[in-house]
Amino acid sequence: MKMTVNDWIHAIAGFFIMVSLALGVWVHPYWLFVTAFVGANLFQFGFSKFCPLGIILKKLGVAEK
Repeated sequence: MKMTVNDWIHAIAGFFIMVSLALGVWVHPYWLFVTAFVGANLFQFGFSKFCPLGIILKKLGVAEK
């Protein structure tokens, strides 16, 4: 089964959240701003259906469905 744009968005967002949380705990708390940014982007996508990463993935040829 091939991953779609939506699958990639969730996987990449989850990766960034996990990495930034780890960096926020072990390196510097300012890394938590990355977590907040990813969360805010996911939140606004729920209302506007606009996602910059989705546009990039579509231009790279990732299937939509």
